Amino acid sequence: MNSLSASRIMAVLAKEFTQLLRDRLTYAMILAIPIVQLLMFGYAINNDPKHLPTAVLVQDQGQFSRSILASLDNSDYFRIVADARSPAELNEMIRRGKVQFAITIPGDFTRRVVRRDNAQILVEADASDPAATGGAIGALASLPQNALMHDLEGPIAAATPTAPPFEVVIQRRYNPEGITSYNIVPGLLAIVLSMTLVMMTALAVTREVERGTMETLLATPVRPIEVMIGKLTPYVLVGVIQATVIIVAARLLFNVPMQGGWAALIVGLFLFIVGSLSLGFLISTLARNQLQAMQMSMFYMLPSILLSGFLFPFRGMPEWAQWIGTVIPVTHMLRVVRGAMLKGVGVAEALPSLGALALFVLIVAGLAMLKYRTTLD
Repeated sequence: MNSLSASRIMAVLAKEFTQLLRDRLTYAMILAIPIVQLLMFGYAINNDPKHLPTAVLVQDQGQFSRSILASLDNSDYFRIVADARSPAELNEMIRRGKVQFAITIPGDFTRRVVRRDNAQILVEADASDPAATGGAIGALASLPQNALMHDLEGPIAAATPTAPPFEVVIQRRYNPEGITSYNIVPGLLAIVLSMTLVMMTALAVTREVERGTMETLLATPVRPIEVMIGKLTPYVLVGVIQATVIIVAARLLFNVPMQGGWAALIVGLFLFIVGSLSLGFLISTLARNQLQAMQMSMFYMLPSILLSGFLFPFRGMPEWAQWIGTVIPVTHMLRVVRGAMLKGVGVAEALPSLGALALFVLIVAGLAMLKYRTTLD
C-alpha cells in the first residue's frame, strides 16, 4: 500500500482552491452570508421595540391631558404621530396598521381626576404581534403615578395620596390573549410559499440548463414571455395548493380567527405567488448550476425571514433595516395575510401592500424576460 504523499495532497488542495476562486458566486456567498447574519442579528433584531407610532383622540383639552401626552411622547416606547378627530378615524388608523397604539382621553377626564371619580384613559394596542406591544404595555403601569405628579398639588393631591389619580384601561385588539400562533401561523403562509416557489423554480430551470434541454428550447421560436408562462403556470397551482393547506390547518389545528378579508387575501396570494415564481425564474437565468441557484435562493430567504416582521417585530428594527424590509415582498405579504385573517381588512385597506406586490411582479418579471432574451440572443 502506497504511503501518503504530501505533494499529491498539495496538488489536490491547490486544485480545489483554484476551483473555488473561479466560482466567484460561491466565494462571494462564503464571505457575504456571515457578514449579513452578523449585521442583521447584531443591529437589526430587537425584541423590545420602542418609539412605536401612536395616535391619540383627545376629547379633554385640560392641563392633565397635555401632561399625559407629554409623558407618553417623552417615553421610550410611544411616539405620537397623529391626532384623530373621531373614534372612527382612530379605529381606522389602528386597523390599517398605520399606528401600533390608539389612546383616547375622554371629555370628562379633568373633572373626574379632580373629584377622584374613577378617571380613566383608554389605550388600544394592535396585539396581532404580541412581541411588538409587550414592552410598551408593561411601561403603561407607571403612567398613572408619574404623568400628573407635577400637576396634582395642594388639596387635590392630599385627598387620596396613595391612590393613582386615574386608571389606564388597556384593550388588546385582534389577539387579546396574546397567542403567538395567531401571529406566526398566518406568517408561515408567506414564508413557506417564498421558500418553496422561489427555490423550486430556480432549481427546475437551472436543471434543464445543466441537462441541455434548455438549448433545445432556445432553438425554437418560442418567445421569452411564452417560455415563462408555460414554465411557471404549473407552479402557480402548487402555490395555490400549499396556501389552501396552510389556511385550513391554521383554522382547524391552531384556531386562528378568520375575520374575513378574503378578497384582499386572494389578490395578495396571486401577486405573491407570481412574484415568487418570477424571482425564481430570474435566479435561474443568472445561475450557472443548481448549487448557485440554491445559494442565491437562500441569500434571498435570509433577509426575508429576519427583516420582514415574521420572527421579530418590524417596528423594533432600526430605520435602515426597515427600509430594507420594505423592499422585500414577504414583508407586504405578511401585512396582507395577517390583516385579512386577524383584522378582516379589505382590498382598499390593503392597497399599499398589494400595490407593492404588484410593482415587485412587474419589475422581477421584466428583468427575468430581459435576461432570458439576452441568453436567447
